[in-house]
Amino acid sequence: MFVSGFTFIRNAVRYDYPVVEAIRSILPLCDEVVVAVGRSEDGTRELIEGMGEPRVRVVETVWDDTLREGGRVLALETDKALAAVAPESDWCIYIQGDEVLHEDGLPALRAAMAQAPPEADGILVKYRHFYGSYDYVGASAGWYRHEIRAVRPGRGVYSYRDAQGFRKAPDRRLRVVRAEAWMHHYGWVKEPEAMQRKQENFHRMWHDDAWVAAHVVPAAAFDYGRELRHLARFTGTHPAVMAERIARRNWTFETDISVDRRTWKDRVKLFCAEQLGLELGYANYRLL
Repeated sequence: MFVSGFTFIRNAVRYDYPVVEAIRSILPLCDEVVVAVGRSEDGTRELIEGMGEPRVRVVETVWDDTLREGGRVLALETDKALAAVAPESDWCIYIQGDEVLHEDGLPALRAAMAQAPPEADGILVKYRHFYGSYDYVGASAGWYRHEIRAVRPGRGVYSYRDAQGFRKAPDRRLRVVRAEAWMHHYGWVKEPEAMQRKQENFHRMWHDDAWVAAHVVPAAAFDYGRELRHLARFTGTHPAVMAERIARRNWTFETDISVDRRTWKDRVKLFCAEQLGLELGYANYRLL
């Protein structure tokens, strides 16, 4: 079984993306990892090449910055990376620059790829979304609980909308199986100055200048309290590849988690998911 990893990134240094940790977290499963590196001004390509990993292959890309609706440019960059994987690939593992796969799930994900029925197009993993610091995780229904992170190539699979998930041409949901593997999403855990820079840039992929000016508050540092949703304290372990990054963190974030910020919709969705096994709302796949 030949397994390719794929991801995309641009300006990882400026916006403090843990992309090196992301790549290292999937390397034990991969024969190669294709990294589509957009033209950057901060040494991102040198960061990736500095890993000194022969299985990592850089593909240079140029982002279309005129695409400012729905994060479409992120999906296009994902598709460029997927198109560059080795033709002999049996499975392709996708990871974004702010995601890290926990090593505890590596055996389960490998087994899922090896044992998936022929009709399976992809594999679901579970998610933990961290917010404010490495000590808190999102506990409201607004955080997605699962997503497709392994796909079979050569089946017309493409990145969907803002690159959160995948579809199959012409516009069909993928048939998937589950893997008992956890993906840690660290997109909302950055030093506050870097987080502010990311927010100012990130919204330009979804909205025009007028919207950004009206909704993104100018500041030197991001105020995590402004975007606060219901959180829970994290008591588990982080992926081993994150140990150095977490040890050198230089900010603190504290919040009163006794305050229940869940809406009634949150409560209904969480009850259905946790007690009935039903996920209401977003479901960009078909479980086999």
